[in-house]
Amino acid sequence: MKRPEGFDPPARQPAPNKSAKPAREPRPAKPAREARPAKPDPARQSSPRETSAPAPPSPAPSPRVPRPSRQPAPDAGARAELRHAARERRKAERAEVRRFTRRTRNRRVALAAVAGTVVTLIGLVLTAVYSPILALRQVRVDGASRVSADEIVAAVDGQLGTPLALLDFTEIEKELGAFPLIRSYVTQTLPPDTLVIQIVERQPVGSVAAPAGGFELVDPAGIVLQQSPERIPGVPLIDLAGGTVSDPAFDAAVEVLLALPPTLLAQVDTISAHTQDDVALVLTGVGQRVKWGSADESARKATLLAALIAVTDPAQAGEFDVSAPSNGVFRPA
Repeated sequence: MKRPEGFDPPARQPAPNKSAKPAREPRPAKPAREARPAKPDPARQSSPRETSAPAPPSPAPSPRVPRPSRQPAPDAGARAELRHAARERRKAERAEVRRFTRRTRNRRVALAAVAGTVVTLIGLVLTAVYSPILALRQVRVDGASRVSADEIVAAVDGQLGTPLALLDFTEIEKELGAFPLIRSYVTQTLPPDTLVIQIVERQPVGSVAAPAGGFELVDPAGIVLQQSPERIPGVPLIDLAGGTVSDPAFDAAVEVLLALPPTLLAQVDTISAHTQDDVALVLTGVGQRVKWGSADESARKATLLAALIAVTDPAQAGEFDVSAPSNGVFRPA
């Protein structure tokens, strides 16, 4: 090293080892350069009136998406557990779906049941109306004694072959109305092919003299049931003294006859009524008479008359007076 006094004397160096490599001396560090001020660029300098535009911001770097790490492949047991878990999850999801849609399913089931019932009923109605299987082939008449059942069947035979649901009951009523002995009737259809007609016949209450001669059997309504040139046995003769069945006297006589018990009614030969207040009876046998009066309280009068007949000699002619139901008497002839 150079000093002001001169150079240092060289020091003794150890004997070099031929096998070892000589160490490199370190290079002297270069002196650092002083920073010089940058020269202004006249092209970039702006005039005092102009302002430099700010530099646009640099775009932010996009975030790096981490790559999924590779998982080791599951073994057979793990795969089975995964499949079982997936099945359980699907089963739970289906259960939840069913639970939340139960009301809708019930509504659909109810609507389907109602629709099926309606369709079935419509099919049955169409079968009953138009099917020849349920056509009328037999007519049965019940309750006919005085009127002929065969005549009734012949009157309605125009309905044969018609389905039971399409029977013309207006026409049947018209045909049966031609029988005066029929008071009322009831029809009933018995599938597959039978029509039952239940007859209620008019019951005769007595006979009256016909205007043209002979006698007419009438019911309580005055309907003529039978005509005969001679007096009809088994029923009392109603004497209206020239009146008709439309007079009040006829109604009073019928009311008295209907109030009599069957045993007492069988003993009545004739009943007469000129007005509705002077009804009188003639009994069979010796012709005992009964003064009845009006038709009021006929049931009490009938009971009183039966009691008087029971204590009176049937061979004794006379007259029973029951016009006052509280005091009946028998006056011998």
